[in-house]
Order: sequence, then C-alpha cells, then structure tokens
Amino acid sequence: MTANLHRRRARLLVPAAAAALLAASAAACDSDTSGEGTSRSVRTLTPEHSEHAESAAASESPHAEPEGSPSAGESPRTQRSFAASVSAETERLRQEAAAKLEGVQGRGNAVADVSVNGLPVAASEEVRSALVRITNPTDAPAFYAVKVEFVDAEDKVLDTVFVGVEDAPPDRTVTAQANSRKAAGVKTFPRVAQAERG
Repeated sequence: MTANLHRRRARLLVPAAAAALLAASAAACDSDTSGEGTSRSVRTLTPEHSEHAESAAASESPHAEPEGSPSAGESPRTQRSFAASVSAETERLRQEAAAKLEGVQGRGNAVADVSVNGLPVAASEEVRSALVRITNPTDAPAFYAVKVEFVDAEDKVLDTVFVGVEDAPPDRTVTAQANSRKAAGVKTFPRVAQAERG
C-alpha cells in the first residue's frame, strides 16, 4: 500500500518539475531578447561606411608624388621626357654661363663665392664629376656663371666645363655638378677658373 502511494506521488512530480523547468527557460529567453541582439564588443560596418573609408584613405595617401617628377607608375616614355627636359635646361644654363664668361676679364667678380671638390669615381666610369658650391652673399637672387677646369697632376688642363646656376638665393649655399668625359679615367683635380655673379 505504501509502495503504491510513493509511485503515485512520483508520477505527479515528474510533470510538475518539467513544467517548472520549461517556464524558467522561457523566462530566460524573454530576458535575452530585450537587448539589441548584438554584443557590445562586436562592431559592424555598413557597406556605405567601408566604401567611404576606403576612398578617404586613398585620397589621403601620404605617398603622393611631387608635381615636378614622374611617378614610378608612369610609362618609360614619360620618365624619358622628364629626363630630357632636365637635360635641356642644364644645357641652356651651360650655354648662358659660357656666353656670360666670354667677355669677363680676369677670374670674375664671384670667385670668392664658389668652391669645387672632386667626387669619388670608379675606374670604370665614363665621366669625371666635381661638386660646385655657390654661396650668394648678396641680398638678392643672382645668376652665377662658373668655369671649372679639370687639371692633371702636372697642372695641365684636360677639360673645361661651364656651369650655370639661375636664381641662387641670397645668403644661402646651392650646389651644381660639373661633368667631364675627357677627364674620365685620369686622376684629375677640378678648380674654379672663373666665376661671375650677375
């Protein structure tokens, strides 16, 4: 009799426990859906935002090329034309310097403003180069015409090169390069033969 009573109570408790468990889980689900549904640590980007960020990043690239020089991505033809224009400008200044020094008596009015040093070269190089430094002591930009001589150990002039520097700024030092093919392969010493500021 007592065993039957225990069995009857157990049958009644199982459905009650299951109902209580079901009610608790439903309540838990209801409380979870009251938020936004996205964890606060997760950020989502809308397509519009990501595209805008990419275009803004592209426009603010810190590797922009200077306006006067060809970029690495440009065609070889563009780079060649840029080099040709630089070469043409150098030749124009050289001719202007040679013409200016043609009528100058003596060493010129700017020898004290100019110094020259030979640049180290390898034996295989076809050009001998010298670095020309010009310091303009005046208070206005000036054109400088410089005649550089490449001489050997016996003081024999092997080559003469003209260098022109346009608008050398006041109270500043600028540099130019004098290049000689005739003095290549020989131990030579560059020197300032003439310098005129005008």
